[in-house]
Amino acid sequence: MTAYIVFTRERLRDAKMFEAYREAAPPTLQGHPVTRRASYGQFEVLEGAAIEGVVILEFPSLDAAKTWYESPAYREARRLRFAAADYRAVIVEGL
Repeated sequence: MTAYIVFTRERLRDAKMFEAYREAAPPTLQGHPVTRRASYGQFEVLEGAAIEGVVILEFPSLDAAKTWYESPAYREARRLRFAAADYRAVIVEGL
């Protein structure tokens, strides 16, 4: 069953570190069955706290999503993201 990882950026803390993350993250997707569905496009918060951006990645399964998220390559990129900004990340199974 399809699964989605949804990232919402809540607060940017270090623009230089975030730029390093933006360069490091895309290559980590290579070799994984992923489709980018949204990436910092225009959005509107309808409920809840304000956010600064949204990324949605589609995978064929929860396992495939977790495999990418826990991959050594993304773990290294994720370290940059943690240093750069406050995020919320959720994996959700589709219908």
